[in-house]
Amino acid sequence: MSDKYSILLPTYNEKENLPIIVWMIVKYMSASKFDFEIIIIDDGSPDGTLDVAKQLVKIFGEDKIILRPREKKLGLGTAYMHGLKSSTGNFIILMDADLSHHPKYIPQFIGKQKTDNSDIVTGTRYAGDGGVNGWDFRRKLISCGANFLTQFLLRPGVSDLTGSFRLYKKPVLEKLIENCVSKGYVFQMEMIVRARQYKYTISEVPIAFVDRLYGESKLGASEIVQFVKGLLYLYATT
Repeated sequence: MSDKYSILLPTYNEKENLPIIVWMIVKYMSASKFDFEIIIIDDGSPDGTLDVAKQLVKIFGEDKIILRPREKKLGLGTAYMHGLKSSTGNFIILMDADLSHHPKYIPQFIGKQKTDNSDIVTGTRYAGDGGVNGWDFRRKLISCGANFLTQFLLRPGVSDLTGSFRLYKKPVLEKLIENCVSKGYVFQMEMIVRARQYKYTISEVPIAFVDRLYGESKLGASEIVQFVKGLLYLYATT
């Protein structure tokens, strides 16, 4: 069986970004001749993101763009579970729809997975020529601080834990999601910590992360508190 890649795109108020990110994914995946599908999971965006997604289905076709909308915002972990149920690929790619993750890295993820036969490939901002563009000092400080604290407490053997640009073997992702208890910002971190517990192999690809062009950033004080609580929970239980 040849490999197929299901790309899950959870969206909330991304009507400006969605057409660009979908076009870029199609461009890079088609150029590399990979078999793929894009599953858009919109959580009841009031800005008309779903209407834009419906137009994209007309442009790129129902076999390439699959819509799995939900009534309201229910969290990232459940969005991935919802999208997974409809996926037909044996590999799953998780990425943000806000253009912070460049689709040009997807072929690199796939190449790395094939070379290492890894269970997970994760994009890292903290190794090689990875980095962050467009963040102010506060955001960089929070991100680096969170990463340092996590490395110190959990020693996960991965340089970037809070990133959400990853490729998984489908059964690996299913098992991890089933066993994850965190929601929101902490979810990505717990996925890697659990992966280490189950002895899954993880490879890294350096990425340049770009801050969102349109719309509001979703990281605020409540997310930071939630992150620290989640980190301490994982430290106590893993």
